[in-house]
Amino acid sequence: MFQPPDPVRFQEILDDIVDRMRFETERGAAASYIPELADVSLNRCGIAVAPLGGPVLSSGDSAVPFSIQSISKIFSLVLALGHVGAALWQRVGREPSGDPFNSIVQLEFERGKPRNPFINPGAIVVSDIITLKSREAAENHPVLQLCQDLADDHTIYVNENVFQSEVATGDRNRALAYFMLAEGNIECDVRQVTESYFRQCSIEMSCQQLALATRFLAAGGNDKGASRFGVTPERARRINSLMMTCGCYDASGEVAFRVGLPCKSGVGGGIVAIVPGIASLAAWSPGLDEKGNSVLALRAIEELTRRLGWSVF
Repeated sequence: MFQPPDPVRFQEILDDIVDRMRFETERGAAASYIPELADVSLNRCGIAVAPLGGPVLSSGDSAVPFSIQSISKIFSLVLALGHVGAALWQRVGREPSGDPFNSIVQLEFERGKPRNPFINPGAIVVSDIITLKSREAAENHPVLQLCQDLADDHTIYVNENVFQSEVATGDRNRALAYFMLAEGNIECDVRQVTESYFRQCSIEMSCQQLALATRFLAAGGNDKGASRFGVTPERARRINSLMMTCGCYDASGEVAFRVGLPCKSGVGGGIVAIVPGIASLAAWSPGLDEKGNSVLALRAIEELTRRLGWSVF
């Protein structure tokens, strides 16, 4: 069993990694197709670690909120599984896609059943389930509430400017939803479902908040906040396995090779990683590679896991 170093040494490692990231010249590019994300400084970089039973350790811009985007799909999956359990898999698959996260090609070939819940069409089906079951008002979005509860921080919020930007540029996601509606895999109003999806993607959290909110996965589901939403040890293992195989889109295999941990990325530049039985990690830097994953956040997590010997393999 791998163990964390003592807190002082741990902090030194985090500070050293962030300092090194500041000198990296290859930083990627911001997600320009969402206008509100296009102007975030590529010089931002933060990392946070939430060990089980210990305080959060962090460095750099770890307290700066950013748009979590597809990292929100972890939390929406928790809610959907809590609502319908294994019946979810009749509507969404559990296989890596091998295609970009917003591709319609595979969706058409497979008659409207998305490959997994972490690509956009899969997350839209998940949002359809949440919309059907919750009927919550927008200001009480259930994914936002879950993030707040798991992080024990009710300052977490939806960035309304990002949300409006998502709505204004979301035609491709609406097209995915309408295609699935035509195939009988969407039950609610497409506008309502996609706007719920856009709103969850527009949640803003810091690395520190994300590390805390995902710590239940490192704890194997043994968390009072998560258990209220139906998370069991078995369900936590399933979510971790999906993160490992599908969490970083069509680069999931490469990330598993480099990091060796369940990870989930978002085009806001964040990446979370789970060290089962030890800790949850969150890193952020806005510059993305061609697959939509943060260049520096992935590099920071890779460096941390290498130095600490953290891997599930």
